[in-house]
Amino acid sequence: MSSENLLIIAPWAVLIIYCGIVWLCSPRGVSASQFFKGSGDSGASPALWVLVFSAAISWIFAKSIANAANLGQAFGITGSIGYATYYLSFVVAAVAIYYIRVKGGFGSLASFLIGKYGALCARLFLIAIGIRLFNEVWSNTKVAAMYFGEEGSGAYWVAAIAVTVFTMFYAWRGGLRSSLLTDAGQMLLAAVLLVVILIAVFPPLMERGLPEVPDTVHWAGVTFIALAAVQVLSYPFHDPVLTDRGFLTKPGVMVKGFLLAGLLSGIFILMFSAVGLFARAEGLEGTSTVAVPMAFGLPLLLVFNAIMLTSAGSTLDSTFASTAKLAAIDWPDRRSEPEAGERSLGRWAMITIALFGNLPLLTIYMGDGIGPAIIAATTISGTMVMGLAPIFLLSFLPSAGPASFHMAFWPGLLFGVLITVESATGMQIFPSWIDVGSGKYADDLGVNIYGLLICTTGYILGALIFGRRTSMATGGSATDA
Repeated sequence: MSSENLLIIAPWAVLIIYCGIVWLCSPRGVSASQFFKGSGDSGASPALWVLVFSAAISWIFAKSIANAANLGQAFGITGSIGYATYYLSFVVAAVAIYYIRVKGGFGSLASFLIGKYGALCARLFLIAIGIRLFNEVWSNTKVAAMYFGEEGSGAYWVAAIAVTVFTMFYAWRGGLRSSLLTDAGQMLLAAVLLVVILIAVFPPLMERGLPEVPDTVHWAGVTFIALAAVQVLSYPFHDPVLTDRGFLTKPGVMVKGFLLAGLLSGIFILMFSAVGLFARAEGLEGTSTVAVPMAFGLPLLLVFNAIMLTSAGSTLDSTFASTAKLAAIDWPDRRSEPEAGERSLGRWAMITIALFGNLPLLTIYMGDGIGPAIIAATTISGTMVMGLAPIFLLSFLPSAGPASFHMAFWPGLLFGVLITVESATGMQIFPSWIDVGSGKYADDLGVNIYGLLICTTGYILGALIFGRRTSMATGGSATDA
């Protein structure tokens, strides 16, 4: 067999092996309660390390490891540290969810928002995270499919459909329970693959040393670190893949699990960014996650293919499980034990997002530059949800109510929309004096700092002017810590 034919066939063999491993890990039948809560056959909550592995691998998604490598390639070590900074989201989420559960007794973020701010505010939040879930589908299938063929080719589309259908099927069958069990296997597989990658790139990288970058590039990377540090205050709350896992175990176990998961996934991302550092040190052109394995040959290319499949699949199954919960449990605010009817509704929601979630991939046929611009315009960024920081982190203010929510949520959304339009069109919307730092992220950092201050001020003013005393304890009894 020629090397060219082997290059075509080998990725499909990797996909088949990956599907076989995941299939063996997935449960064969679950109850409605297990489908939404991820509990075991006896009704027990997931064990600590199941939570740790699941939360960690669900945040090591395909677009994340690609971003980490590309930022390392673009900015050197500061780009790597900057992207790893986002994993402090686990700490922020753990603290906020612990307070919501122990002080308020709530069983989900949706029920907390209804109790604290009202049903309208909760619906606005759920729409925002629904858009986030929609974007998780195409952004992960896109990264995984690019290892099977050129974007838009027949092999590319077959791979995107195959990954989506396979993941949707086992998630459809077992919901969150399937996601948790397969995540454990996917985390272990990803760790092994990462070790193989590091064995390949670390020795030559250490021999050459970390790539030097011009001062302008270095400080642009430092600006990105500061941007991540600001966005981490709001970023975790619009990701139900993360926050749904905050209500599966006892609060104390959850905090321990989130801290371990954040440490594990943050180290994973930092280590994987060595791929980008290697690409910069060697002067490789193009996307680092493709250029580096191509430089080493077919064996490492297949390892990269496998790790992208693993990370994409682990996030997709969690996305489908969270979509089912949003549609069947969170939107109607159902607090009683889930039944078969809710599971059926959740499964239809999974099918819907699997179909519509890949539609942005079709924008490649809309002309040069148009597709990426449309995709950028549809992405909910960390900037758009900056208002969630005071909504969750200052919720202990007893007089904060619906007015506080709206005076924090809408300014953040407006800033996010404007900066997305600015990025997609190249039009300068914000004045240059708003920039903080240097480089391409100076505008983003300035908008996020000033925007967060405005959202926080609005939240506090809403509590002072329109406030009403509210009780956190409306969600039922809290689980023992």
